[in-house]
Amino acid sequence: LLCAAVLNLAHISAAMLIGALIAAVTVSARGVQIVVPSWPLRIAQALIGCLIARSLNVQNLHTILAQWPTFLVCVTTVIACSTLLGGVLARLGVLPGTTAVWGSAPGAATVMVVMSEAYGADVRLVAFMQFLRVAVVALVASLVSVFWAPHDPAPARPWFPALEGAPFAITVGVALLGALLSRRWDGPGAALLLPMLVMALLAGFADFPITLPPWLLAISYALLGWAIGARFTREILRYTASAFWKVLASILVLVALCGGLAYALHLVTGIDPLTAYLATSPGGADSVAIIAASSKVDLPFVTAMQTTRFLVVLAVGPALARLTARWSQRATSTTPA
Repeated sequence: LLCAAVLNLAHISAAMLIGALIAAVTVSARGVQIVVPSWPLRIAQALIGCLIARSLNVQNLHTILAQWPTFLVCVTTVIACSTLLGGVLARLGVLPGTTAVWGSAPGAATVMVVMSEAYGADVRLVAFMQFLRVAVVALVASLVSVFWAPHDPAPARPWFPALEGAPFAITVGVALLGALLSRRWDGPGAALLLPMLVMALLAGFADFPITLPPWLLAISYALLGWAIGARFTREILRYTASAFWKVLASILVLVALCGGLAYALHLVTGIDPLTAYLATSPGGADSVAIIAASSKVDLPFVTAMQTTRFLVVLAVGPALARLTARWSQRATSTTPA
């Protein structure tokens, strides 16, 4: 709670998630074992899946269809750049192959961490890369936003808002059912993907209001943060410390490449520079959405671009991770000693 409160005062998005992760890492590094039971963790992942479904709306679909060539080029370019940088990290031996690719993947950080474990990556190193990128991207995006378009701070949301009973009960019910079914369907990220799919269909075709109060999301973030942070031992912390500067350099290169893509997007389409930058910003989709909502930008375009890239990464991420891991292993094996 203390870590989360400090991060919240600093206006860091997902403060409870990162605060719980920091606290768990601190305790785990001192040799104290924290175990998050599987059921609460599955339910937390299911609730986060419902949260993601809120961004998969009809307005975003219309925006994507109307400008599909632009979306195709931008999404493909960002994914290609991130995969290439992940492959370079793997080839240099900074991180294992699949771990490097999932850690570089420009999707929602929390989802990438959950998915990476299901596909055999080291979730601790993926979390280290993803949340470091979230911090860097959020900082750079905030500075760019202030430089190009001063904005008013977003109004604080109440922790315990008034809720409509039926939508809240249905949302939680779908999450609980998804968590239950995920034990039977042993697919990667099933606890997150099943509720996300069901709620996206309900919201899209039945205009269902997905209801998730901040206090419930905070609990879900804390559980996930604890589960990830508890896996960081002294040995893994020493390893991440040795790789820190190389990983940071790869993140800064990715941010710079996406900045160049944003400038090209601005020149070709005439979209204002801040909208182009936030739309192509590599990950931290929730952070980017918060910045975009409090700035004078084309919010539907930004949200649609971020959502499209996230869905594409979900679809092709496993295959890219495997291919890049094989490439890096072949390159390493053919390099003279």
